[in-house]
Amino acid sequence: MTETIVHLVRHGEVHNPGKILYGRLPGYRLSERGEQMARLTGAALAERDIAKVVASPLLRAQQTAKPIAEPHGLEIETDERLTEALNHFEGHRIGHGEASFTNPKNWKYFVNPFRPSWGERYRDQVDRVLAAVRDARHAAEGHEAVLVLHQLPIWLTRRAAEHKPMLHDPRKRECGLASVTSLVFSGDHLDHVEYAEPAAALYEGAVDATGGKLT
Repeated sequence: MTETIVHLVRHGEVHNPGKILYGRLPGYRLSERGEQMARLTGAALAERDIAKVVASPLLRAQQTAKPIAEPHGLEIETDERLTEALNHFEGHRIGHGEASFTNPKNWKYFVNPFRPSWGERYRDQVDRVLAAVRDARHAAEGHEAVLVLHQLPIWLTRRAAEHKPMLHDPRKRECGLASVTSLVFSGDHLDHVEYAEPAAALYEGAVDATGGKLT
């Protein structure tokens, strides 16, 4: 049967000196190291049979997509379904000030980790990303497509693909900066999932979306 691969690429490190949860806030761009990460991932995919590149509308994803699309002479398409998850604490430092866990007004956002009650439902994230994956798979049938998006939607989509529960420990997500989670399809059937970190050499000292050190 025809093999089609849809790669889910996480954006590179973001310039975030305030160490806030930036979520869907506009204007958050890649750091210099993040740009290097994007180039490494682009180089890793340069010899692949990429027929389509689609990115979240957020700047950091668009910037990461550029060195992936260029070697293939492709235009970057934009898909709102690939955007970051909604989060009530967007714009704040987690655990500080108005986003403090000890603030009683925030307790209502932590009552249900299965939903989760602090933001967009896990299932809703999976549904929108899988819809984008299906469209990309059909458009690139027999070839490969790249979707550039964000850590949590990627990780949840992978867990759904592997029939694992949505509830998880965020510290144990296998979805590093500029990483590639590849959904390998045989016809319409998802055969298996592969994972690679082309930018792993740049991880030391890098920070994640909430300002925490990766290593």
